[in-house]
Amino acid sequence: MGNKDPRVDAYIARSAGFARPILVHLRTLVHAACPEVEETLKWSSPHFMYKGMLCGMAAFKEHCAFGFWKEKLLRDRIEGLAVADRSAMGQFGRIAAISDLPDERTLLSLVREAVALNDRGIKAPARSRSKGNRRLTVPDYFAGALRRNRKALATFEQFSTTNKREYVDWVVEAKGEETRQRRLDTAITWMAEGKIRNWKYMRK
Repeated sequence: MGNKDPRVDAYIARSAGFARPILVHLRTLVHAACPEVEETLKWSSPHFMYKGMLCGMAAFKEHCAFGFWKEKLLRDRIEGLAVADRSAMGQFGRIAAISDLPDERTLLSLVREAVALNDRGIKAPARSRSKGNRRLTVPDYFAGALRRNRKALATFEQFSTTNKREYVDWVVEAKGEETRQRRLDTAITWMAEGKIRNWKYMRK
């Protein structure tokens, strides 16, 4: 059987009023989809464990966030969901109300898929290592978006080649035009804030 961590109860209790029902809703769904799940705090926010990392949630001043540890293996399904603003941490954008989340059936299905990945011992795909002498090619549409945002351009120019490539590869590897544009918009927003591509995984 799984268990609930009293630190998660305390985290929810001290969160903003709008956030508490969202966090309770997410917590309930995760436990419903995986009765054996165990709770913990990582990076000062609630995370759910089942044969390794499963998913996590967090509350901020004006929004909540929720995401799967192996999101790359669920990316096709997640990117097909209607999310108003994907610029927040996690894969479901800025969650300000339960209505901002996919319906319960969809979320339960996603959690169960994540559980199945851990059951089968499937690891998240390793990030492909860049060859040291591989030239970085910035597409014209990417460069144009940077020129239209001075803060993002300044950040990009200060980045190491690795940090630049992480953003460019992420945008270029999108399967469809709509997804590519969404990733580009998010990339520009994050760079304008001085963030690297994987800023959300940095320890605070």
